[in-house]
Amino acid sequence: QLQLVESGGGLVQPGGSLRLSCAASGVTLDYYNIGWFRQAPGKEREGVSCISSSGGTSNYADSVKGRFTISRNNAKRTVYLQMNSLKPEDTAVYYCAADWSPYSGICPLGDGKGYAYWGQGTQVTVSS
Repeated sequence: QLQLVESGGGLVQPGGSLRLSCAASGVTLDYYNIGWFRQAPGKEREGVSCISSSGGTSNYADSVKGRFTISRNNAKRTVYLQMNSLKPEDTAVYYCAADWSPYSGICPLGDGKGYAYWGQGTQVTVSS
């Protein structure tokens, strides 16, 4: 059974950076698309970024393009989300999720309904 654990959240000033990690246990990540999602208080969950199981494709929400970078290290069973130039509107609980998609060259983003496995979330607060 795949289990995901996020880490790396915290409090950062506007313009700062954080790197979130999503570590998997139980099985290898090789055949899973991985997505990062976030939910702010009173708002719907939204897709932030995803990376295909092959690692060849990544997608980003328009609001984070050019600032966030997703990457994966299957040997370490970990997916990262590097977040730069953070803004107060990036404040949310960030979740990683996995979708079984062997050899996939695409990854869906959306609101995450297609992702079966979820971590517990990590809080990111951007404030001065």
